[in-house]
Amino acid sequence: MANKILSWNTSILKSALWDAFLKLTPSQQIRNPIMFTVYISSLLTSALFIQAITGHGEAPTHFILAITFWLWLTLLFANFSEAMAEGRGKAQAQELRRTRHEIQAKKLARPERKAKITLIQSTKLKEGDWVLIEAGDFIPSDGEVIEGIASVNESAITGESAPVIRESGGDRSSVTGGTQVLSDWIIVRITANPGETFIDQMIALVEGAKRQKTPNELALTILLSGLTIVFLLVCATLLPFSLYSIHAAGSGQVISVTVLIALFVCLSPTTIGGLLSAIGIAGMNRMLQSNVIALSGRAIEAAGDIDILLLDKTGTITLGNRQATEFIPAEDVSIEQLADAAQLASLADETPEGRSIVILAKEKYGLRGRDILELGATFVPFTAQTRMSGANLAGRQIRKGAAEAIEIYLKEMGGTFSPSIQEKIASISRQGGTPLVVVDGKKVLGVLYLKDIIKGGMRERFTELRKMGIKTIMVTGDNPLTAAAIAAEAGVDDFLANATPEDKLKLIRKLQAEGHLVAMTGDGTNDAPALAQADVALTMNTGTPAAKEAGNLIDLDSNPTKLIEVVEIGKQLLMTRGALTTFSIANDAAKYFAIIPAAFVATYPALNKLNIMHLATPHSAILSAVIFNALSIVALLPLALRGVSYSRTSAAHLLRNNVLIYGLGGLIVPFIGIKLIDIFLSL
Repeated sequence: MANKILSWNTSILKSALWDAFLKLTPSQQIRNPIMFTVYISSLLTSALFIQAITGHGEAPTHFILAITFWLWLTLLFANFSEAMAEGRGKAQAQELRRTRHEIQAKKLARPERKAKITLIQSTKLKEGDWVLIEAGDFIPSDGEVIEGIASVNESAITGESAPVIRESGGDRSSVTGGTQVLSDWIIVRITANPGETFIDQMIALVEGAKRQKTPNELALTILLSGLTIVFLLVCATLLPFSLYSIHAAGSGQVISVTVLIALFVCLSPTTIGGLLSAIGIAGMNRMLQSNVIALSGRAIEAAGDIDILLLDKTGTITLGNRQATEFIPAEDVSIEQLADAAQLASLADETPEGRSIVILAKEKYGLRGRDILELGATFVPFTAQTRMSGANLAGRQIRKGAAEAIEIYLKEMGGTFSPSIQEKIASISRQGGTPLVVVDGKKVLGVLYLKDIIKGGMRERFTELRKMGIKTIMVTGDNPLTAAAIAAEAGVDDFLANATPEDKLKLIRKLQAEGHLVAMTGDGTNDAPALAQADVALTMNTGTPAAKEAGNLIDLDSNPTKLIEVVEIGKQLLMTRGALTTFSIANDAAKYFAIIPAAFVATYPALNKLNIMHLATPHSAILSAVIFNALSIVALLPLALRGVSYSRTSAAHLLRNNVLIYGLGGLIVPFIGIKLIDIFLSL
């Protein structure tokens, strides 16, 4: 989906131009206090132009017309910037709508595959219904797998062509409506009512229907509105002051209302006022381009300020399934004997750990997979009570399992661990691994080393976060010894071991009480309380419904290190808003020299000495400032939509660059722009 995002194409431009006119209504304009004052100003100058046509104009008719024309253009340019940002979201929404299908769902009377099936339309499914989805079927609505396992194509949502596995239990049970089952079957409990599915929420979000102003945006709007009120009061007092000066001096010309309106519009922060909404919408669009759904603009802003990141270990830092990496035989046993017995005990073991033992024996020692039934063997399945599995064949009783469980089993058989085996078990535990002991009868054959596999590139990603000033903390239910080993290998800054959901919640609250902004990534139901408490909660799309409900950002790619991109987008949003605000306020200084001498030269001829740009006439000077004020919105629109470039450097360096480029630029560019426009008008 992210690859299909549109930017400056013809359809969006046409739609944005039309929407810019549609937004010229009081109900739309009043949502932006700064631009609403420009709206009222445009209406006033329009009335003054009509008055001038009748022969009672307070200023030349062509001058009033020109000012009126450019004030309306200023409004249209501001509307256009917002419509362009919204248009990109609407284009994304159209792509999402194409993923929705009118699907016939196989509703089950009971949550069992053999239960009675009723065919109904997906739009009639309600929360709590059970549906059967088989190979080739589309998933009719959002839900949670309660039985079965299947390969699912989620490319319509994530843009990734590789299928994913969805199964009951665990943290990969969530399925999304509109995706397709490629193989096998699953029974899904529906978790969303019609119109409330994940895709419906995404469409509403990207269209901006649910976008609310963030706290920072509201604070900036209040500040800019305050400045606007100050300029309004100043300009309102200039007319009576001008009348008094003319009366006292006995000569001169009264300043016109049209000039005062032009002065007010040029001095008000209309540039940032016209782009403020577009900046916020574009930030959410950029987040979507990274395949992250932002459920609130506040989450994006907070991401730019976070300084601590909590990560769940299993499935986030590690692959989620422990893998067999080494066979460690007992003193009087060859490694081949151990590998053979371990493979026999794992042939019918469908767990990821069991499959990894079979693969390791095959790849490292050339032991081919054997049909356990042909051997006349019976399989002993793994259970949570026994914590071991194995096979019985030809008078042999092979078992593999956790060290504590095998030790109890050996005692019942009249055997025991030797000191060397106990040392091997302790050594694996110290290294952060999980030891599995293999026995044949009461003879100990050796130990299997199961290891949590760190995801590729994690250490490098954590180094990048460290450079950005973000501390990483791994949260795991493992014992401190194992947690320390994995934390060291992954390169995280700290860890919390033996963590329960309550411990995660307490840690986040403690860090927040110390003044930190905390982000957390997670995908399990046990992560939900902590995700709800965190300032930024990045939930995996593969996560459980409870986790998704608790998060304020959803990563469609289910990549926990995506938070790096989220942080960069958040910082970019804050920098863009700050840069354009700096430019907008700085360029007012240049307008002072253009418009104030021109506005009052008829009243105070001495002010002509401040015409340092040598603008042709008072009217051309004022009109040049108004035109530049309008065109600056259009000129800065690409930057507002694209965002200021972000580099991983210190905050002091970023601030210095911001002041130098946009502060000085805001002072210098208007002088050049207004002078060029004045030259053009003089021709």
